[in-house]
Amino acid sequence: MSYEKGSGMSVVIALGGNALGNTPQEQLELVENTAVHIVDMVSEGINVVVSHGNGPQVGMISNAFSEASEHDDAIPEMPFPECGAMSEGYIGYQLSQSILGELKRRSILRSTACIITQTVVYPEDPAFQHPTKPVGPFLAEEEAKKRAAEDGMTYAEDSGRGWRMMVASPRPQRIVELDAIRDLMDDGYIVIAAGGGGVPVFAYDDSYHGVAAVIDKDRTSAKLAADFKADMLVILTAVEKVAINFGKPDQIDLDHMTIAEARGYIEQGQFAPGSMLPKVQACLEYLDQHPTGTALITSLDHAAEGLKGETGTRITVS
Repeated sequence: MSYEKGSGMSVVIALGGNALGNTPQEQLELVENTAVHIVDMVSEGINVVVSHGNGPQVGMISNAFSEASEHDDAIPEMPFPECGAMSEGYIGYQLSQSILGELKRRSILRSTACIITQTVVYPEDPAFQHPTKPVGPFLAEEEAKKRAAEDGMTYAEDSGRGWRMMVASPRPQRIVELDAIRDLMDDGYIVIAAGGGGVPVFAYDDSYHGVAAVIDKDRTSAKLAADFKADMLVILTAVEKVAINFGKPDQIDLDHMTIAEARGYIEQGQFAPGSMLPKVQACLEYLDQHPTGTALITSLDHAAEGLKGETGTRITVS
């Protein structure tokens, strides 16, 4: 069967955590709503690649295996890279299922493709010297130190709730499956890829080797969009527009920022670390590599209107 193709405009969409849930059941309900908005874009003839976060999901999988292995020696602990791949698989499955259903309801002859994505990172990345991302179960201090001696991983106290394994958050350097993602998109598929930033891997000995780390999914989405020169990078979050003086009486919602203006706001501390700051930084990384592109930050509910220039915050070179 041959499928319809888009108009040629290519968009990488990075779904925020509000588009997914914390459990498989909650997630299934939320992705049905997410699919409606994605297919709104597809119905305009746009070629779409969808990426997504996986923070709660990969933690849930890692915790489940850790807990089970403590009570049953026959159940092994699951390496963290494999947990990341599992999360990519089941999130992609649910997104694909919901998108396919919405396409069928609208009689749109397009299909989906889910790609378990690997992202190359460098062993010399400074992030590996300072692991900061807590993952896995909470442990007593004695147990954490015992595990550290056994597996060589870093464990640290997490917000007074117990000790947890800490992993690095290195920069994405290369997306292994880039050509497959691009070819599928060009053939008209809605591609779901780079989930959770992709599974981090080292490249050596003519092969790839998984590493316990977490890559920021917005940065990988920016890298993906820049590498195949997507017309637009769309980062979806909980708010319709980026704002300065956020939450204050003089808050200003921004329709547009140049790179220079965005960097100026960053220097002023306008964007919160762990919230809007990494999203704006990801947009700047995309534009630095692909200056003719356009970055858009908006909410899921306003994504289709944002692509038309009717809302959201657009970031361009000038």
